[in-house]
Amino acid sequence: LLNSKRNAQVTLKQTKAYRQAVQTQVISNIANMYYTLLMLDRQLEITQATAEVLKRNTETVQALSERSTYTSAALAQSKAAYAQVVASIPDIEQSIRETENALSTFLGEAPHAIKRGVLEAQVLPTELSAGIPLQLLSNRPDVKAAEMSLASCYYNTNSARAAFYPSIMLSGSAGWTNSAGNMIINPGKFLASAVASLTQPLFNKGANIAQLKIAKAQQEEARLSFEQTLLNAGVEVNEALVQYQTARDKAAFYDRQVTSLQTVAKSTSLLMKHGDTTYLEVLTAQQTLLNAKLSKVANRFTEIQGVITLYQALGGGRM
Repeated sequence: LLNSKRNAQVTLKQTKAYRQAVQTQVISNIANMYYTLLMLDRQLEITQATAEVLKRNTETVQALSERSTYTSAALAQSKAAYAQVVASIPDIEQSIRETENALSTFLGEAPHAIKRGVLEAQVLPTELSAGIPLQLLSNRPDVKAAEMSLASCYYNTNSARAAFYPSIMLSGSAGWTNSAGNMIINPGKFLASAVASLTQPLFNKGANIAQLKIAKAQQEEARLSFEQTLLNAGVEVNEALVQYQTARDKAAFYDRQVTSLQTVAKSTSLLMKHGDTTYLEVLTAQQTLLNAKLSKVANRFTEIQGVITLYQALGGGRM
């Protein structure tokens, strides 16, 4: 009975672990969609600013072509580059609307605009400990569930082992006579019944042994499953840490790249107006700068995703 009770208790804990898994998944999904919106907002801002720069460059080329400084081919190329960037803006705006609708639906609300901050204002931990104690993994729902499954199999094994013992119920009977002193129960019959209770497990020995073997096999299977779940959890935590650290290491290089390309773009634009630089050099500089800025934003989002993934990999636990 005690083993059955304990088995029921660990089964309840398994259910609670499943609830925690769902809750952690919900939080992670909401965080991912929210930060996706911040990334898309920044991409839209960069693209719109680039479009304004290309528009001004096109106007400059138009004026220079009128003085025969530039050919009609350069003007056409300028207009094409501007149109290409402008055409990408509606796609980003559509992605923003779709993400807002998805987040609203996930929250059980009618589609609406989501109030949010800006990507640059988000503050992340400067350091995430690489020496995460193994015990923290016990906070993961899948690890908890595997642990409770192992415990359940252990108690099932004990119950199977207990089946070998006879079940004798002792009553409060004072004797085998009635109030008048007459014998109403045959003591021999009672003893025969007791002996039958004692020997019954022996006759069921084959079935009991089979049940015990099955219970032991299930316990071993649960142990191996628990070990594998623990290993998988460790791998996920490690990968999340690597993702975060890699993105963080790359951030400084993207900063320097964008700064350098901004200088190049500004210089080529001035040389186009007052020197011999062709518009092709200006266009190349602007496109390279745009790509670098978008890559920087994508890397920042990857860094944030690393933190979210780590949160989920630790089961919503501590970092």
